[in-house]
Amino acid sequence: MSHTIGTPFFSAAFVIVIVALLLIDLGIFHRRIHAVSLKEALCWTGVWASLSVCFGAWVYMRFGAQPGLEFFAGYLIEYALSVDNVFVFILIFSYFKVPPRLHHKILFWGILGALVMRATFILCGAALIRRFEWILYLFGVFLIYTGFKMMRGGEADVEPEKNPVVRHFRKLVPMVADYGSARFFVKQAGKLFATPLALVLITVETTDLMFATDSIPAIFGVTTDPFIVYTSNIFAILGLRSMYFLLAAVIDRFVYLGNGVAIVLMFVGAKMLLMDVYKIPIAVSLAIVALLLGGSVLLSIIRPTDKPAGSSKHEHPLVRSESGKNQN
Repeated sequence: MSHTIGTPFFSAAFVIVIVALLLIDLGIFHRRIHAVSLKEALCWTGVWASLSVCFGAWVYMRFGAQPGLEFFAGYLIEYALSVDNVFVFILIFSYFKVPPRLHHKILFWGILGALVMRATFILCGAALIRRFEWILYLFGVFLIYTGFKMMRGGEADVEPEKNPVVRHFRKLVPMVADYGSARFFVKQAGKLFATPLALVLITVETTDLMFATDSIPAIFGVTTDPFIVYTSNIFAILGLRSMYFLLAAVIDRFVYLGNGVAIVLMFVGAKMLLMDVYKIPIAVSLAIVALLLGGSVLLSIIRPTDKPAGSSKHEHPLVRSESGKNQN
């Protein structure tokens, strides 16, 4: 259970390369703050997808078919689960009325936070599995329950005003009311104030933490190699950040995608519960996951409905109702 292809060198090199690519992205290609165009988003989505495929192919050739297929299966599952995050990003950005030109900046810094948080979750999960192998059965039950809730439309709404971290931040940190500076903190009259951008970033990070409770157990149903779990997670998140700008305008059309993701979760959960009875080959698992997700997207295209896949309930930014009090 403790075997991993990720030596300390490979793990460190992966993080260094990803951080370097992100810094190049921000420092060169997005040095000027602007709203990301459809063409630009399509280009970056292709770049990250290509890098993911190349990395998976390298794992396949360097370490063999099993780790390579595990990476692609994990990547596909994590990507599907991450697409669900787009609904949440739309809600958060709409709730706080974040200008489109600042969406990329929030998602960029959100990725850096995810690099650390996901690593912590994965290392803790791997340590628990090494010591208590039976915890995989708990993960399996949890995934089946989560998938069942999704199928019945029982997913909890993300409500920023009820987020305890957000509430404490508002109480403890003085804030300005506008996004004008495009910075997280500004100085006024010799005092440091947070901008709404800092509050949005905190909301995104804490929400990502919530989503990790679904995605991390799901990929442990495919592989227990921490290196594959982590790399597939990060590549999926990186791809989502770019794809957000493509999906935000059309995601309401994929009305059955949520059902497809729910069935994938239940399948992975059942796979974990049956692992001592029958171990489903990784190639079969990959094919089933691809078929379920591809089928849900295809069904959404050929049988669209009038019901939107997601909508925002909130029309007023949290900071606006508190801005006057925080500036005093």
